[in-house]
Amino acid sequence: MRVLVADDERLLADTVADGLRRLSMAVDVVYDGDSALERLTVNSYDVAVLDRDMPGRTGDEVCRQMVGSGDGTKVLMLTAAAGIRDRVEGLGLGADDYLTKPFAFAELVARVQALSRRSGPALPPVLEQDGIVLDSTRHTATRDGRMLTLSSKEFAVLHVLMRAGGRVVSAEELLEHAWDEHADPFTNAVRMTVMTLRRRLGDPPVIQTVRRAGYRIGS
Repeated sequence: MRVLVADDERLLADTVADGLRRLSMAVDVVYDGDSALERLTVNSYDVAVLDRDMPGRTGDEVCRQMVGSGDGTKVLMLTAAAGIRDRVEGLGLGADDYLTKPFAFAELVARVQALSRRSGPALPPVLEQDGIVLDSTRHTATRDGRMLTLSSKEFAVLHVLMRAGGRVVSAEELLEHAWDEHADPFTNAVRMTVMTLRRRLGDPPVIQTVRRAGYRIGS
């Protein structure tokens, strides 16, 4: 899952981003509306977490432009305004969900995960294939009942591959969904992560390399 966090409260934005990264999400962070629109133009996101009350170009304006452009990114709006009228206005702009500050991080995670499931074809939070069970809500993975100890990046790559349902996933697509904008596309990060993930999954091998195309899960 790739997420954009836009909030002028830098400490809050960075704290949220760090927490989401620990849950294997690829997160880009900006602190104003103009930068948010720039990132949304360049990158593809599953979810954008927007502060409604940013100075300059507000989260309202960013959301309005996203909806007007047909951007498929789901929007979670954050605001310090707790009134019903404020929530209704935010949703009326096209936001998909609304969360009032201060909030519990666990609730934000649950809402981001729910929105991500709505950003593409409907998928359950628990994915199963070839003996692998991946629970994105609990952030756990097992194979044939054996608990897997995965790094955040390995979990993210496994999640992208399992969401593909046997389709070949290119290295570029893995970079787009499992790494943030600071990833160097010319490194061997994808190959090395897939290699260590294969080792952790054990035998028989379940991740196939499709020459000049990418990777897929399938026995």
